[in-house]
Amino acid sequence: MDGSALSINPALSDDAILAELGQRLSRYRIDAGLTQQALAEKAGISKSTLERMEAGAASQLPNLIRVLRALDMLSALEAAIPPPVPRPMELLRHQRKLPQRVRRSASASGQQPRRQKATQEDGQDDTPPGPRWVWGDERK
Repeated sequence: MDGSALSINPALSDDAILAELGQRLSRYRIDAGLTQQALAEKAGISKSTLERMEAGAASQLPNLIRVLRALDMLSALEAAIPPPVPRPMELLRHQRKLPQRVRRSASASGQQPRRQKATQEDGQDDTPPGPRWVWGDERK
């Protein structure tokens, strides 16, 4: 593009912005080596619609999207209207509270579990032999 392009800014009127966008579309079309008819067919719009867009007339947004897609310029919309960033309070609400510490499991550390079986004074286990008692087995 040449250096004569206007900078789109809030001081410009809507008509001036449309005229500038039309000139830019025309320049990109010419740089791509496409005629108005070829671009219109590729975009799936009429040639007269493309002519109006390049002249700075108001057009429907789907037509602009089709022309940008045909020119392989959809990324321009991403740059023009980026996705909104989350607000700080939204980030805080959705932020997962991380644990302050993590305890290693007994099997992973190779150490004995924290709670040990009760032992007699002589170091012998006082758990009675046989199957371990669980709730509900007293009915058997």
